[in-house]
Amino acid sequence: MNWLVEKMKEDGSKNAIIFKGKEYTYEALVEQIEDYYIIISKQINRGEIVSIISDYSFQAIALFFALYENRNVIVPITTKINQEIDDRVRVANSDYRIEIDDNKLNVHKAIKKTENHPLVIKLQEQQHSGLILFSSGSTGAPKAMIHNLDNLVDSYKGKRGKNIVFLIFLMFDHIGGLNSLLNCLSMGVTMVFPEHREPEHVAELIEKYKVNILPASPTFLNLVLISEANLRYNMSSLRMITYGTEPMPDSLLLKLKTFFPRVKFLQTFGTSETGISQTTSKSSDSTFLKIDDPNTEIKIVRGELWIRSKTQVMGYLNSSMERFTEDGWFKTGDLVEEASDGYIKIVGRSKELINVGGEKVLPSEVESVLFQMPNLVDCIVYGEKNFITGMMVVAKVLFKEPLKLSEAKRQIVQFCNSKLDRYKIPAKVILMTESEYSERFKKKRL
Repeated sequence: MNWLVEKMKEDGSKNAIIFKGKEYTYEALVEQIEDYYIIISKQINRGEIVSIISDYSFQAIALFFALYENRNVIVPITTKINQEIDDRVRVANSDYRIEIDDNKLNVHKAIKKTENHPLVIKLQEQQHSGLILFSSGSTGAPKAMIHNLDNLVDSYKGKRGKNIVFLIFLMFDHIGGLNSLLNCLSMGVTMVFPEHREPEHVAELIEKYKVNILPASPTFLNLVLISEANLRYNMSSLRMITYGTEPMPDSLLLKLKTFFPRVKFLQTFGTSETGISQTTSKSSDSTFLKIDDPNTEIKIVRGELWIRSKTQVMGYLNSSMERFTEDGWFKTGDLVEEASDGYIKIVGRSKELINVGGEKVLPSEVESVLFQMPNLVDCIVYGEKNFITGMMVVAKVLFKEPLKLSEAKRQIVQFCNSKLDRYKIPAKVILMTESEYSERFKKKRL
């Protein structure tokens, strides 16, 4: 057994996983890993590619580490859409797909297989386990990224144990979710897994299990405020809220800090391509951060953040490496603002910049102003083609007390007049009846 499973054995009777009201100790998790390893090692050869069709569960986590022990290339797939499952199994060129039914493993051998990608062959020759993750596919077909899983897991070695309760929010097929899982296991932390990611349910779990740390996206944290779940449940056990995956509007952070005054807010940063980096926030009410990870190098090129890390992907299975330089730098596409003290602020994505007659507009800047409006609870800003200026600023907005469109636009223009340059003020306003977001709880910009 590898070092991580040995660490789990040391934590024995401590609670490891809480899911669907059941509590599982580290000892029980190790036993399940060993049981699954016996089953799969008789059916699946080392190095073969295996898709796990599941989101987080006690059984899915045990299966993940059983396959890791068997030196397989693992493909976590959380979508419930059959076509998406089939597409990902095909692109990953999986040898097997496994579904879990009441603790029983349903192992299906692939009917059609093509020759393995050279990167998979490289892992097999090195006798290393692998991990294939897919991008969100918001701008085209999802990219299949392959990691050396041995390298990724070993980056968590040597962490000090902590006696805390951590809610795992990000998904099983997301680098942030796997980062949370590996971090927690390496420190012997108790992990709480939601059955679904709705504010009411998450707040209920925080109260019931006295959760100390909540990782989430700014969009989800705003949904908590909109739902007022934070007022109906006792969330005073929280010591830290970490946020990432998209820019945090400054005004939203200040609003969150008002509702959670004793909680430390920490901004995280990472990409599927380079892994999750250690960060330090300038303060709980600041969106400036430092990436201070010994495994990560950063530089800023023409306002864009570039990263080179020891845990970055080996490559893509279905795409070119054009976002990587020859010497290994990954062009993140994240635009940053630099402060004189070495801190940086993630201000948006280069592909989301709005060009209004040659003037550049960052959606996050406009959103931060809109969030200051007393009656506004959510907004999404993006660019739309315009015959005269090339593009114009569009704002989709949700008000606590509904307004007519004409009145909403009047109030927005009036409020923004003294806070934004004229070309940054939304030229088009669309009313939302409820918050709109992706399955990963990020803003869906058109």
